[in-house]
Amino acid sequence: MEKKETLLGKTPEELQGIVDALGLPKFTAKQIVDWMYNKRVGSFEAMSNLSKKSRELLSEHYETGFFAPMKVQTSSDGTKKYLFPAGELSVEAAYIPDRDRATLCVSTQVGCQMDCLFCATGKQGFEKNLTAAEIMNQILSLPEFDSLTNLVFMGMGEPLNNYDSLMRSLDIITGEWGLGWSPTRVTVSTCGVIPNLKRFLAESKCNLAISMHSPFHDERLKIMPIEKNYPIKEVIHLVKQHDWRGQRRLSFEYIVFKDLNDTKDHVKELARLLGSLRCRVNLIRYHVVPGIALKSPNNDTMTWFRDALNDKGIIATIRASRGQDIDAACGLLSTKKKS
Repeated sequence: MEKKETLLGKTPEELQGIVDALGLPKFTAKQIVDWMYNKRVGSFEAMSNLSKKSRELLSEHYETGFFAPMKVQTSSDGTKKYLFPAGELSVEAAYIPDRDRATLCVSTQVGCQMDCLFCATGKQGFEKNLTAAEIMNQILSLPEFDSLTNLVFMGMGEPLNNYDSLMRSLDIITGEWGLGWSPTRVTVSTCGVIPNLKRFLAESKCNLAISMHSPFHDERLKIMPIEKNYPIKEVIHLVKQHDWRGQRRLSFEYIVFKDLNDTKDHVKELARLLGSLRCRVNLIRYHVVPGIALKSPNNDTMTWFRDALNDKGIIATIRASRGQDIDAACGLLSTKKKS
């Protein structure tokens, strides 16, 4: 049986074309947009202001693309990790409540091509790019959707390696016809894929987070293969060309590894590279991945490193680890079968 085309992830113009091709009333497209993106209704049958004929025709040729999570795990700290279907594969997203905020960590790929030494997703390897429908389903089918205040594209995969689906999703999230969110509530993370980073800076107003993890070329290359093609110095040079004076925020993600990237020399080089940038450095304690010979620092080291950066004029904060006991913390997401 031929797989039906999915409507989730489509723009109003594309939905209008589908409605016209089916010979349905023109206003049906606006109704579908409202049901999917405003009311988050995932079944044609429940779209009550569509005629019975319209609902039957749509069901015959299309599916909405809404799929409930297949599994949920809840951490002792309240973080929840959801497993969503992604075609014949599956993908993880992490819901992180925190006092008056609630953040969803969204995935853009199943697996990842970046192969960073410290990351469980990288160890999974790359399996596929998610469609815009599969990205949006993580958001719209989340049981806690109404509590969300922020979205971070920091889950499985390198978002800028799935650029078209990412940007389509961001258009839906921030478009008045879609979710209508301010772009300042959305952050996209990247290792620094320079060609698409240039496009992202020009084509989106969402916040940017750059995965740095070391300011030194040789050291970063050992833990992040992307450094060979897109050195962190070139990434920083690019973002320095952008105007960060508005509400859009720039941050650098810095996983701290014991006895590797936590010295005075690292503080000095970070201050040299970032000194003129309006940005923040988010310090993240390394979460141990089995089989990887890297160690997590102690609290004293994390505090010293943060204070040393602050003393150099670099705004640095320590990000609290969330969901580590269910493998939902930074670098731990993976849908690879555990043997």
